[in-house]
Amino acid sequence: MRQRADFSLYLVTDSSRCTMMPLEETVAAAVRGGVTMVQLREKTMETRKFVECARQLRALLSPLDIPLIINDRVDIALAVRADGVHVGQTDMRVQDVRALIGGEAIVGITVETPEQIEEANALDIDYIGISPVFSTPSVPRDVKPWQIPGVQKARSLTSLPIVGFEGITTANAAEVIAAGADGVAVVSAICGALSPKDAAEELRNAAFV
Repeated sequence: MRQRADFSLYLVTDSSRCTMMPLEETVAAAVRGGVTMVQLREKTMETRKFVECARQLRALLSPLDIPLIINDRVDIALAVRADGVHVGQTDMRVQDVRALIGGEAIVGITVETPEQIEEANALDIDYIGISPVFSTPSVPRDVKPWQIPGVQKARSLTSLPIVGFEGITTANAAEVIAAGADGVAVVSAICGALSPKDAAEELRNAAFV
């Protein structure tokens, strides 16, 4: 049976932004603050270090029943027995991910357009990450943000859980949830915070008032 997941406060890691404390300590603190799912996303980390980091997080999160999702790297997810994999539009095809990781794992995909949501509806996935919800410095200028009307549109196009990615803060998280998202995903708002625990608590309280 495929496990159920709580997507409400979804932490996406970036060790380069964990300036206050090491990555594992950041995640541990964020979980104490209310993070419900963690995606290990380390695009520049060497494979061996990535595996070691994933294994440490798996040991931390598993007893707490908080899923560990690996970005893109199905091999690493298999090596550490992670709970799932998240892929983008240019990563491994979902059908191949599912064939490798099995039917019980959590699989999510990032979508950037309504057309991609319609395509995702036909896939064996557990949630959709809509990105970017808002414009940020890391978002290319030629990528159109969904904004709140876009989140509402996305909600009308799928029955799958939706997680909003990019530009989520305490100031707009509630709007994203009210527009139909099941959860919000954050990186720097937690990873770069002086207190990841307090930042997670503030985001959770702001999103689910």
